[in-house]
Amino acid sequence: MNSGITERKSLRLLVVIASYGTANNAYLDRVIQEYRSMSFDVDIVIISNIDKRPAADVECIVGLPNKNPWSLPFAHKEQFVARADQYDIFIYSEDDILITEKNIRAFLDVTSVLHEDEVAGLMLVEKASSGELNYPQAHGSFHWDCTSVKIRGDYCLAQFTNEHAASYILTQQQLARAIASGGFLVGPHEGKYDLPCTAATDPYTQCGFKKLIPISNIDDFSAHHLPNKYINRLGVDRQQLDAQLSVLMQIAREGSNAVPLFSAETRLWHGMYSKDYYEPARDEVLSGVPEGAVVLSIGSCSAANERRLLERGHRVVAVPLDPVVGSGLAQFGAEVVLGDVTTAPAKIATEHFDRLLYVDVLQFVRDPAYLLRLFSGLLAPDGKVIICAPNRPSLRYAWECAKSGKVFRPWGTFEAVGIHDTTIGRIQRWCAEAGLVIEKIERCGSKRTGPMLQLLSPILATDLIVTAKRHEAWKPFFRGGHEMERMEVSRRSVAQ
Repeated sequence: MNSGITERKSLRLLVVIASYGTANNAYLDRVIQEYRSMSFDVDIVIISNIDKRPAADVECIVGLPNKNPWSLPFAHKEQFVARADQYDIFIYSEDDILITEKNIRAFLDVTSVLHEDEVAGLMLVEKASSGELNYPQAHGSFHWDCTSVKIRGDYCLAQFTNEHAASYILTQQQLARAIASGGFLVGPHEGKYDLPCTAATDPYTQCGFKKLIPISNIDDFSAHHLPNKYINRLGVDRQQLDAQLSVLMQIAREGSNAVPLFSAETRLWHGMYSKDYYEPARDEVLSGVPEGAVVLSIGSCSAANERRLLERGHRVVAVPLDPVVGSGLAQFGAEVVLGDVTTAPAKIATEHFDRLLYVDVLQFVRDPAYLLRLFSGLLAPDGKVIICAPNRPSLRYAWECAKSGKVFRPWGTFEAVGIHDTTIGRIQRWCAEAGLVIEKIERCGSKRTGPMLQLLSPILATDLIVTAKRHEAWKPFFRGGHEMERMEVSRRSVAQ
């Protein structure tokens, strides 16, 4: 266990704040005011591209690590290394993150029960004028890792896959470990995250630490993102967060072996093309579901499609990517089937469905044809499979690569990057191998029309919508109802 810090009256904190330009000066003043109100002995250093010294006792260091303005946050590392033996606590943050004494005391308390490679982290929160709370880190592919739940002392902790909270806190002992790892004092770089985010996440991504958020005490580990600019744009509200935390804490209490259906995150630049856990409803998919159809949604997340179907009066059964996102599906009335690709099909082996939905999931499994065949035995006689997948590679991919300066970077194998190309040819092959016959393929994503745009649709379209049915000669992969004797083969074939 980490021995933590024996608190004394003169506990010393070094706070380094990255502040570029003048746009956030009002937030910076509020942040400094908060640190000045603390009962600790706090030294504040601002790193900036311009000289800004809001108070005589605040140090300002001017200069960028390189010519890229976004490299500024990396300048905090030299300050930490140079003063590593002078302080008990080291805090880095951007200039609009309000960390309170309550946050720091909670950090000190939980640190005493953590393992040496574990660091307690913060969750960002925003506050609407109505009092509603928004947690903006929950967007895109970022989600709670249902396999990460831990009990440490009186705390229940879990990992959120978005380690970036525009800030972090380390003890002197933890900073020394980070420096010794060789991954801390490095030049500006990016990979999973962009430059400023990488500067705030290197302790977790490069120095061997696991960032654990004490979900049982989430308010003590929530830091206010002062601009509140993501409300109604991205993130989850407090009700959604509480539902997810409730599932995680239940997993911890029961000691259950929670597993995801499969991973849906890529190892591409900045996690490009990973599954969007908060995706909107897809009208082009739902238009293929006739009135009264019973629907099975495989690999579901946000509940947007399922909720729309429930509102239309459909019976909806969902096999979510993991039990945490499944809590939202159940809340709206979907019947949720939990498990991995081995156990989930067995639980509904005697059911029949009019539509099977695979919305942006097939590309994330090693053997998509096997996953298609695994569930196609649940189709009603006239049932259809609807597949939605990115039109990849496409002009969008080339553009994203060009923006990152990686336009000529090879795509790589599935084993290397965790994702397949989803061209029409590949989807046709997967369907054929699964005993499915394609009825139609639609290209979606561009609302513009015209002969030239139609000609360019293979590279301009962002998505492909495929409708298929079982081949007349199709035979069940598994026979005898629940006799799933080839389950282990299934698990190995589908899982990454």
